[in-house]
Amino acid sequence: MKMAKKTYKIAGMMCNGCRSHVEKALGEVPGVTQVTVELETEQVEISTNKDIPLTVYQQAIGERYTISLLTQNKPKITSISSSVPSFAGIRPIINSQKNTYRISGMTCNGCRTHVENFLKNVPGVIAATVDLQKAEAVVESTKEIPLSHLKAIFAKDGGSYGIHTMDEVVVPPKKKLPPTDFSGVYYCPMQCEGDKTYGKFGDCPVCGMDLVPLISNSAETCGDNVLLRKFWLSVAFTLPIFLIAMGEMIHGNPLYRWFSPSTLNWIQFVLSLPVVFYCGRMFFERAWKSIRTSHYNMFTLIGIGAGVAWAFSVLGLLFPDFFPAQFKSHHGMVHVYFEATTVILTLVLLGQMLEARAHGKTQDALKALLGLVPAKTYKVVEGGEIEISVEDVQKGDVLRVKPGDKVPVDGVVVEGESDLDESMITGEPIPVQKKMGDSVVSGTVNGSGSFLFRAEKVGDETLLSQIVEMVNRASRTQAPVQKLADKISSYFVPVVVAISLLTFILWAVFGPEPSSVYALVNAIAVLVIACPCALGLATPMSVMVGVGKGAGMGILIKDAEALQQMSKVDTLVVDKTGTLTEGKPSVEEFVNLSNLSDVAFWQFILSVNTLSTHPLAKATVEFVSTKETQAVDVTDFQNISGQGVTAFLGQKKIIFGNEALLLNNQIDISEEVQQRVNKYREKGKTVSFLALDHALLGFVVIADKIKASSFQAIQNLHERGIHVMILTGDNPLTAKSVAEKLGLKHFKAGLLPEDKMKEVEMLQREGHIVAMAGDGINDAPALAKSDVGIAMGTGADVAIESAKITLVKGDLQGIAKARSLSEAVMKNIRQNLFFALLYNAIGVPVAAGILYPFFGLLLSPMLAALAMSFSSVSVISNALRLRGVKL
Repeated sequence: MKMAKKTYKIAGMMCNGCRSHVEKALGEVPGVTQVTVELETEQVEISTNKDIPLTVYQQAIGERYTISLLTQNKPKITSISSSVPSFAGIRPIINSQKNTYRISGMTCNGCRTHVENFLKNVPGVIAATVDLQKAEAVVESTKEIPLSHLKAIFAKDGGSYGIHTMDEVVVPPKKKLPPTDFSGVYYCPMQCEGDKTYGKFGDCPVCGMDLVPLISNSAETCGDNVLLRKFWLSVAFTLPIFLIAMGEMIHGNPLYRWFSPSTLNWIQFVLSLPVVFYCGRMFFERAWKSIRTSHYNMFTLIGIGAGVAWAFSVLGLLFPDFFPAQFKSHHGMVHVYFEATTVILTLVLLGQMLEARAHGKTQDALKALLGLVPAKTYKVVEGGEIEISVEDVQKGDVLRVKPGDKVPVDGVVVEGESDLDESMITGEPIPVQKKMGDSVVSGTVNGSGSFLFRAEKVGDETLLSQIVEMVNRASRTQAPVQKLADKISSYFVPVVVAISLLTFILWAVFGPEPSSVYALVNAIAVLVIACPCALGLATPMSVMVGVGKGAGMGILIKDAEALQQMSKVDTLVVDKTGTLTEGKPSVEEFVNLSNLSDVAFWQFILSVNTLSTHPLAKATVEFVSTKETQAVDVTDFQNISGQGVTAFLGQKKIIFGNEALLLNNQIDISEEVQQRVNKYREKGKTVSFLALDHALLGFVVIADKIKASSFQAIQNLHERGIHVMILTGDNPLTAKSVAEKLGLKHFKAGLLPEDKMKEVEMLQREGHIVAMAGDGINDAPALAKSDVGIAMGTGADVAIESAKITLVKGDLQGIAKARSLSEAVMKNIRQNLFFALLYNAIGVPVAAGILYPFFGLLLSPMLAALAMSFSSVSVISNALRLRGVKL
């Protein structure tokens, strides 16, 4: 059999839900053996065992998405040049032009990739390179492409991004506060379409379950109110039906003196109409939709079971002569099951209502975070202060925080001091003293003092806003373990329907008289008791509660996969600066080896480091700023990752960094100087050298205290069977000193960012599940490569973006807590899956009548409905236990 693999372009995907839909739809095309869809690159790789026309794929994915061969969308520049002969090895030059544009709307690497690929597909474009940090795009084209044309193309792409000339003033959108009202935004609790959201309340188009609001600010949502009203109305009509049906068991029941059996059956029929056609109508609609779309779910079974019981009863009431004698009572009338139908629907309504209430409790952590945002604050103006809305706070505003108030935005204290309760952000219960120069974050609660602070981050830039967004997004991601549940669920309903049919046949053939009645009742019980929703909810409910629990402890989890992987980690590699140490280096000593004055020595250091953001550079700048010197303008500044910085002062090159940087610039270090430097390093100090052109001027000794919690955290990790090692760009002697103080046997020093990444790759090849903890830009490649990247919240934004777990407090103890949380969540998921599988494994055979030959026991469809309704509630209740887990 000939196998083929082709790559296609998919347009129209917006989220993981879209990706999942496209992957599933293409995977179901006859002849397709494997499908891999990449959301960021908007590409799909399809393996087939036969030739399949593109139109077949297009029909499978629907009109919402567009599929095309990848080669159709790429400019074929090579074919143009190769088609023209070359002479004497000279290739023809293609006339092209480059233009640089400003791009608005990008927030992450996914945006950058989308815009870059989007520009490459514009007719006439040869190449496009997008820089996320600069928000710029360099576009090379074979002809002049009008900006108005590019703007129109961007607008057709959905309007999320904009393209502008470099001199055009782009007004950024007003920063939004963490949303406090998610009304009108819903999602499926079973995540059938990934993290896709919906604009109105209703049912999931795949599983049929009620959609859940992203955040419910009230005790009852719109859906809760509707369910509550329908439930009580259903009870009102079901109760008399149930009493009539059970009346036969009451000796001397007066109802049978007042009404004939036929009349009582008609009364049941009339009373059942509101329950079937109003209260429970949505279940039948969802069942029909599931059958029509082949997305079989719980409501497929409920609809068939309750529908068959009601339809049989109506036919028996209208056409009794069509049924054999075994279906009839001693009155000559067909047995009706209006009470079974209405009780089943009423109990399902009850289960849905309880489930909706339980869902609300899973969002308690996110609700608590949203409640931290104050509505008003006090802005300091000339002559006093005014009360303003937090939405109107701008960067640079000076705000007053009074005793007991919540900090409205992120900023820096400029006057006064107080103790702040940061437990809602970091999970630490001890208040933190804040004084002038200290940073404060929104949502924290002020103590008894009062202080002024300058707003630095507002709206969706604040830490609290980012936490809310991360928790909200992570709680709707899928863990890899859910693939097992999804696989089982895909076969679940057809298998249950087959078991129900088999139950009917076996009872009809081998059952006691009236065998047909037994066959019908037991077949309906099988359909009603089976609950695929319990299986589908097992993972997402635990993930949602676990992510919320972590947020309350200062552990921010990017997605459910990271939560699952963390429980498997056996090796933790950590950076030194800012991870094991406080990340607040300070200059202890400087050694001037030249004939320069100390003032001139300091001036070189200040001038070259002013433009750097590295912690060591900041420490030297802070130290030298207290001296009587000023920085001078330098040119051609370069930040050489993992080595240091260089710049030119006139014609002279200033060099400040480690030995590797000196070696690259042909600067030698004498043995005497090396010995002096090593004495500092053996004490755990970091040494940076200063050189001018090819002459060494001296060095600076920098100390960075080891965090008080690092030793205990490492001991805790060792006790959990996690091997810890240091990967640092610092000198081996310094790294050795730190490792010995912390009781670590393994470390590697003098590493560049790519070296750290290669070390992680090597550990992974050896079969280890690796977590990487770091806080700097140098750590970003290794963080991204590791199985679980852990960023210290005190670190650079790029490190946090590359990581899957962020520790708000930037403390290694948070890693031990993250491991405990991961283990608790995975244990909870396994409990849920076990319960859901066990429930169905026992419930379905019991409903089919497996106990009857031994104990004479049969399960009523009404009891089956009750058990089914509470199965999903039980899964959610078990997930809610995670809120009480001690980390």
